[in-house]
Amino acid sequence: MNWEKLLTTQRTGQPVDRVRHNRTEFQRDYDRMIFSSPFRRLQNKTQVFPLPGSVFVHNRLTHSLEVASVGRSLGNDVAMKLVESGEAGTPYAAEIGSIVAAGCLAHDMGNPPFGHSGERAISHYFTNGPGKSLIDKNEMTLAERHDLCNFDGNANTFRLLSHSFKGRREGGFALTYSTVASIIKYPRPSVDVTKFGYFQQDRQTFDDIMQHIGAKPVADGCYCRHPLVYLVEAADDICYEIMDVEDAFRLGILDFDETRKLLLDFFDKADDREVFESFDRVSRSVTDRFEQVNYLRSIVIGRLVKCCTEIFWENREAILRGEFRKSLIDHLPPHEHEAMERVKRQAITKIYKHQSVVEIELSGFTIIGTLLDTFINALTEQNLYYSSLVKPFIPEHYFVEADAPMYDKMLAAVDIVSGMTDVYALDLFKKIKGMGVGLTL
Repeated sequence: MNWEKLLTTQRTGQPVDRVRHNRTEFQRDYDRMIFSSPFRRLQNKTQVFPLPGSVFVHNRLTHSLEVASVGRSLGNDVAMKLVESGEAGTPYAAEIGSIVAAGCLAHDMGNPPFGHSGERAISHYFTNGPGKSLIDKNEMTLAERHDLCNFDGNANTFRLLSHSFKGRREGGFALTYSTVASIIKYPRPSVDVTKFGYFQQDRQTFDDIMQHIGAKPVADGCYCRHPLVYLVEAADDICYEIMDVEDAFRLGILDFDETRKLLLDFFDKADDREVFESFDRVSRSVTDRFEQVNYLRSIVIGRLVKCCTEIFWENREAILRGEFRKSLIDHLPPHEHEAMERVKRQAITKIYKHQSVVEIELSGFTIIGTLLDTFINALTEQNLYYSSLVKPFIPEHYFVEADAPMYDKMLAAVDIVSGMTDVYALDLFKKIKGMGVGLTL
């Protein structure tokens, strides 16, 4: 793979834009998502913890903005090295920070309500719920079955960004191929894998993009990652792990000493003496413990950005050949790697199994299963009176005709539900169940 083809201003579903703009093409990608409805809805989608009461924690929107900030730093650092070395051979190399920031901004836009449990709830509906019998008695390819039974928010993000929905613009968001490719973490179909990059309905768009950017083919429908995926992924990993620690501290799940140790463990007392001395100075003047944790979080992120930039640069040739394995975070130096592993272990044992997180998961399974059942039945049995009551809740661009294949109807139902916010999904669930309706008998 080479940077001249990997960095392109070609847009999904659109001819090359000849109009001159004050913003670069990749800055336009970023702005296009910032002003979109799907991006705004992220403010009402769970990240890990339930949406806030008296304590504000991260939601999908704040998480995506922070990931974009870290991703821009990673991209700018790599861009500077490429420009200085002259290796890229394209003026677009200077724009890598903008491309990565835009990719980071978009990376969670296809995730359903209720956090990662929402993904599992959709898969559960088709593997163990009412959707299983519908799949069994309808003709589908193996890949189509796997699309539904192994639902993946990554593939759904690609679909949201690039699919030509009815009545909407050709090519979805009409983003540059480089920005779209930067979020495809798993450039392969859904068969025999747990993570994948596209649904079968979007196969042609996927192939067009990957072939245009010169992505290295691996097998039928499988390609090597776009190199910038590694930077988007690293920004997400850094924010996800480190910000979860901060949220857990704010919610009282981790105490101050636990939190401080987890963050300070990223630094070696002998090699990073200045960091410890700086923290001691800050602690003497800033007595607010939340501010102390904020400070530690910021310098940890700075350290991880530096490490990941160096790992990418040292392995850039292997990355371009499609031979680099695992994520940048997996290749951290031993000290930082062990510190990150401790954070992950703590997250699994104390954060992700916290009662508030489990409650969200339980609610998500019930709500999402009910909504999927309702919309699939309404799209399948369109002549029924009940279906006519449900139809106003189906956005026009997701509606499919009664004679459409069952795969298309199921995917349309997934489109509808995955685009909902937590609050809207709960509200609609209550209406369907007749809860809170002001009837006087």
